[in-house]
Amino acid sequence: MTFSQHSAMARGLTAAAVVLATMAPGTPSAWAAQAVVVTEWQVPWPDSRPRDPYVDATGLVWFVGQRSDYVASFSEAEETFQRFDLPPGTGPHNLIVDGEGQVWFAGNRMGYIGKLDPATGDVVEYPMPDAKAGDPHTLVFDGRGHIWFTVQQGNFLGRLTMATGAVELVAIPIRHSRPYGIVVDPDGRPWATLFGTSMLATVDPAKMTLRQIETPRSDARIRRVGLTSDEGVWYVDYQQGYLGRYDPGSGDIQEWEAPGARNSRPYAMAVDDSDRVWFVETGLQPNRLVGFDPAIETFFSVTEIPSGGRSVRHMFYDQSKQTLWFGTDTNMLGKAVLP
Repeated sequence: MTFSQHSAMARGLTAAAVVLATMAPGTPSAWAAQAVVVTEWQVPWPDSRPRDPYVDATGLVWFVGQRSDYVASFSEAEETFQRFDLPPGTGPHNLIVDGEGQVWFAGNRMGYIGKLDPATGDVVEYPMPDAKAGDPHTLVFDGRGHIWFTVQQGNFLGRLTMATGAVELVAIPIRHSRPYGIVVDPDGRPWATLFGTSMLATVDPAKMTLRQIETPRSDARIRRVGLTSDEGVWYVDYQQGYLGRYDPGSGDIQEWEAPGARNSRPYAMAVDDSDRVWFVETGLQPNRLVGFDPAIETFFSVTEIPSGGRSVRHMFYDQSKQTLWFGTDTNMLGKAVLP
């Protein structure tokens, strides 16, 4: 394990929200546009695909370099990056940071979940108990001592007990269902997308039993998921360009066509503490950050990513500073200050 540190000059490009009332059929003739300020920093390791940032309790922004096998942190105050190298071929896909500052990451190409101690650089590996679960994908804490995760190509949802490292797997009975995005509700129940299908999935954490929920359009491909405080389960349809909401109580589903319609390719997604839903349209270049307000069922903000983005794959909402953090395929680390 090695690490290095670099300083970075902020490529601080400020973008005002763009009103594009003619982009999609059925959108209101005039949106209440609100400015989103976006700042991006060039990551010092070229073509490394920085992605899936997570802000720890001290304000450090952690992320992985999927193509260059590293975990890294960024200090916004000092504009410096610190890198921790992982074994070649690890292909880290996602990370989260616990309350003790330990960094948990998905060793996507080596079939394990890793725990990095930033103080020493040491990594503990927790291998998957089934060789078919060789690509842990996206991780999320449940607040009860577990990490839930998806296994995209292996077709599993999983749960790791942090205290022991024990891993439990729940197989998805549909071939190529591709479990992808995942969140956990206040009751400790995970909600995941099955990107190879038009379905959501959830697991009863007590019984470890699976339930699948079909969305209205069979040609949808559900990629990321988020939760609002009213227990709504929100998702984006990457294939057809929709934002959807599933009500676990009633089973009702509502959907709204994204501003970019079929060209939208909505991908990264997050929900802020005002229950506004944010996602990135990656089918459009430059990528666009879109805000939707469920209270008025309106897309109220559309902001171009200054570097273009190419693809913004995942976002983290930092409630303490009302910001979204994201990585881009243009090798940038970005921050959006929300209105």
